[in-house]
Amino acid sequence: MNLALTVLEIVSPVFLLAAIGFAWVRCGLEYRLQFVTQLAMTLSLPCLIFVSLMETEIDPDALTALSLASAVAYGAVTAAVLLLVKSLRLDSRTFTSPLIFGNTGNLGLPLALFAFGNEGLSYAIIVFAVMLIWNFTFGIWTVAGRGSGMRILREPLFGGTVLGLLFMWQGWRTPEFLTNTLSLVGQIGIPLMLITLGVAVARLRAGGMLRAALLSAVKLILCTAIAWAAGRWFDLDPVAFAVLVLQIATPVAVTSYMLAEKYGAKADDVAGLVVSSTLMSVAALPVLLAVLL
Repeated sequence: MNLALTVLEIVSPVFLLAAIGFAWVRCGLEYRLQFVTQLAMTLSLPCLIFVSLMETEIDPDALTALSLASAVAYGAVTAAVLLLVKSLRLDSRTFTSPLIFGNTGNLGLPLALFAFGNEGLSYAIIVFAVMLIWNFTFGIWTVAGRGSGMRILREPLFGGTVLGLLFMWQGWRTPEFLTNTLSLVGQIGIPLMLITLGVAVARLRAGGMLRAALLSAVKLILCTAIAWAAGRWFDLDPVAFAVLVLQIATPVAVTSYMLAEKYGAKADDVAGLVVSSTLMSVAALPVLLAVLL
């Protein structure tokens, strides 16, 4: 009973904030998705990442182990998804990227924060950074047929992560007034991302829901199993292990739909994956969290 209550306390804010965004759109109220997303991704989230890493006291060796485990896990997931897409004769431009990358930003970071506090958030940022690099290179290439490794260098998220790791490694701190300002800006990122997730899902037009549901279930099982194996292989500590599994098991990100729209892939099929996997996560993530706690 206590475990169930603990899990409920952790996941409720995540899905309630997303539900607010969903209800906001369904009530016909204006929500400027592009502006809010840009605000969160270029200002708030980089500040959150920088301050969280700067203030973390996690052993650098543990962060290195998690980085390697994340890279190996995403590599294994990529290989498995490529094999799956080819064996089922799915359109690779449409399905490859969404089945590899989860919603580690909008959903994974808040979940890690609520479940494991600032330590969990710091670990989640590392997994998120590995995903970000792979997504902005290989991920975009699979959808667009082209990619640029230099694009990631222009992303504020990448800059905030690198700068935060540098400050953590050197033990540097920004002046207190600046830290407070950056922290305050960063704090708006978590609720903004969750509300925006609900808004984006409410606006999607999903197609092929039966196939999407089956593929979402396969993604969940595949990603969880591979992340679990990678975490055990690298002998991660319990919090790092739990964060790795939760992050990689997150549902298909709305950004996958946006990329499909931008580069001419089958956006409705990707929308189906976003909706079905997100709904599935409402039941799956609390169960997974209960196992990991």
